[in-house]
Amino acid sequence: MASLISRRIILNYARQQMKISYYFKFRNADSLLFRKKPNNVLSTGFQRFSSTQTQENVPEEQSKSTASKAEEAIGEAEKREFQAETRMLLDIVAKSLYSDKEVFVRELVSNASDALEKLRYISLTENPNQNIGALEIRLSTDKHNRLLTIQDTGIGMTKEELISNLGTIARSGSKAFLEELKNKSGDTSSIIGQFGVGFYSCFMVANKVEVFTKSAKTDGKGYYWTSDGSGSYEIRDAEGVERGTKIVLHLKADCREFADESRVQNVIQKYSNFVNCPVYINENKANTIQPLWLMDPKSISNEQHNEFYRFISNSVDKPRFVMHYSTDAPLTIRALFYFPSTKPPVYEINQECGVALYTKRVLIKSKAEEILPKWCRFIKGVVDSEDISLNLSRELLQNSPMIAKIRNILTTRIIKFLLEKSNKEPEEYAKFYADHHIFLKSGIVFADMHETREEVAKLLRYETSVTNPGEMISLTDYIKRMQNDQKEIFYVNAPSRSLAETSPYLEDLKKKNVEVLFCYETYDEQVLLQLRSFKNKTITSAEKQLREDKDDNIISNDKEENPLRQTEIDNLLKWAQDQLQNKAAKVKITNKLDSHPCVVTVEEMAAARHIIKTQAHQFSEDMMYTLLQPRLELNPKHPIVKKLSSLVSSNPELASLLIKQLFTNAMSNAGLIDDPRLLLTDMNKLLSLALEKH
Repeated sequence: MASLISRRIILNYARQQMKISYYFKFRNADSLLFRKKPNNVLSTGFQRFSSTQTQENVPEEQSKSTASKAEEAIGEAEKREFQAETRMLLDIVAKSLYSDKEVFVRELVSNASDALEKLRYISLTENPNQNIGALEIRLSTDKHNRLLTIQDTGIGMTKEELISNLGTIARSGSKAFLEELKNKSGDTSSIIGQFGVGFYSCFMVANKVEVFTKSAKTDGKGYYWTSDGSGSYEIRDAEGVERGTKIVLHLKADCREFADESRVQNVIQKYSNFVNCPVYINENKANTIQPLWLMDPKSISNEQHNEFYRFISNSVDKPRFVMHYSTDAPLTIRALFYFPSTKPPVYEINQECGVALYTKRVLIKSKAEEILPKWCRFIKGVVDSEDISLNLSRELLQNSPMIAKIRNILTTRIIKFLLEKSNKEPEEYAKFYADHHIFLKSGIVFADMHETREEVAKLLRYETSVTNPGEMISLTDYIKRMQNDQKEIFYVNAPSRSLAETSPYLEDLKKKNVEVLFCYETYDEQVLLQLRSFKNKTITSAEKQLREDKDDNIISNDKEENPLRQTEIDNLLKWAQDQLQNKAAKVKITNKLDSHPCVVTVEEMAAARHIIKTQAHQFSEDMMYTLLQPRLELNPKHPIVKKLSSLVSSNPELASLLIKQLFTNAMSNAGLIDDPRLLLTDMNKLLSLALEKH
């Protein structure tokens, strides 16, 4: 019984942890196009507000028509059946096509915007002197009757176009659409308005839809179209219809939220704030923020940038850098990127992309992680490209060659922009680097190709053995300062500058006047290992250089240089090897040290340190030494080593404790002992024995 209770406690705890993990993983997740969330959740970088006003109880029976008194359906109704594929589609739409119902507003507003653009184009090309009046989209809400109306002053439709556009799936796309549904194996949530089905999304929220329309192409009469989405529709003549299209949605009881002005306002701000025409809700303009990425950079004030940055990022700070980029070849791209002025909190280091993807001012994804590499996820902004289809699904975004081209173009431009900032505004770049260097370094670790790594590596900055504290240089600068015969870029890993400067691995390179990069972060070593080389110069750790250098000459017997004779050295090495037989793979002499008595080297120091930090608990002490194969290198000129040589014969017990302590100290200095308490046991024994002599 007790074991059953314990198991339940563990399972409940695991479930809670999974919930917490899921929350943080998707806290800033993809656009709500693909995931249901409560209406009062700030689920994207675009500000949304709670739609919590009390809703009136509306009878379940069908509410009356929303047609205004100026519009009236007349004559006998012509009843028609939907195309077979359309009937199937309507059933799918009503049940499962869209994972978030609010997307229907985007689809209808996008259609209205297209109708306005078509009219604008026709008027400019066919009748430029014609006064077409205001081009606008108006929405009205009626909470009491559960109604939402969307009206545009665009090109409108003839009777034949009504039948063609609303009675069938886009003609050439019907079969392709059904094939797409089959390929999805039941998952249709990512098919957003493809193949002309955007209009049908309104049947997710409405149990009846009415359409009044009048075409601008002729002076013909208006028409009235209506359907409950069950399989048929009716068309009648209509009077009092203005040019354009008016859609009246009789909302279902569980969708009454879309008869609330603030709810619709938030959806407009999220998806359609930047359409190329004014959008009004109950006579109040809804799209008040301008699409700055389409404006002349010189005409935009700092206040506008600050407001727009806060709008798209939901942040309270101001951007440090603003990058405004546009190109028409090989692709049409308009981009506006903001580089934050504050360091991201620890819990946002793994945040998702903060760039929204638009096409023709209409939102595709609010967090388009495919549009920039992951190391750029701290950047906030907008990318707009007319070459992208409005209704790309998530899968297509991930696999689209066009998206890959856009990502490559933008990544190259971002690197160039930051390099320019580092040259023109070095102090501001230094502040930016201090806050965001971890993102740049992740771009090297996770890059697909060496060419990409090397481009990102141009942005890295390091202190070195010859710079002043706080002064940082690039790898490019390091190469310019290299000695003529130097073929490698050297670095040493240490937690701080003081430890780096006193590292035993640095001594030999300092004697040769070789500049060495200082790496203070634990992941810096992994970054340089992944980079491997820069501008054809191999990147090598100081530890590796010390281990592989062939200039370790045999120690001289000259008393002035070395008080130990070769025979004494040979005896010392043999004795030390016996004392450390289960720890050191080899004990040797080195002439590359001055102030340190010894040093430990291993074949791959960075990999060894990584194993110690992540997997040491899985191995016994003996197994760990067998795996690492450390080599102890003694400095015969150091007083401790000289004294050790004499203690071998005069006080073997003290000598044994001393050589073991020297080895442990060297292992700790190399970062190969993660727990400093391991130093204490032998050290206390050594101190006790030393004190017995006094």
